[in-house]
Amino acid sequence: QVQLVESGGGLVQAGDSLRLSCAVSGLTFSSFAMGWFRQAPGKEREFVAAIQWSGSSTYYADSVKGRFTISRVNAKNTVYLQMNGLRAEDTAVYYCAARPRLLGVTVNSADYNYWGQGTQVTVSS
Repeated sequence: QVQLVESGGGLVQAGDSLRLSCAVSGLTFSSFAMGWFRQAPGKEREFVAAIQWSGSSTYYADSVKGRFTISRVNAKNTVYLQMNGLRAEDTAVYYCAARPRLLGVTVNSADYNYWGQGTQVTVSS
């Protein structure tokens, strides 16, 4: 059974930092590219960041570039999202997702096969 479990969300003030974690089980982690997406109330789910299976390539939405960093430790079956300089507009439920590495990295949520349950990030201004 494939499981993706996010953690690390919370309530912070603008300018603060958070690190999200996504622990993966039930699949060969190094065989999957990983992505982070977010969904704010009343909005569609949007791409945040993605990382290739080895960690050698990363991709970011323009809105988070320079503030967020995605990374992974394959030995721990875990992907991270370090979020610095948080803004009120970063408030959302954050989800991690997995996509087979042979299919490449994509920013489209529909292309990801497995999803976590999400973790809430709330940034007060």
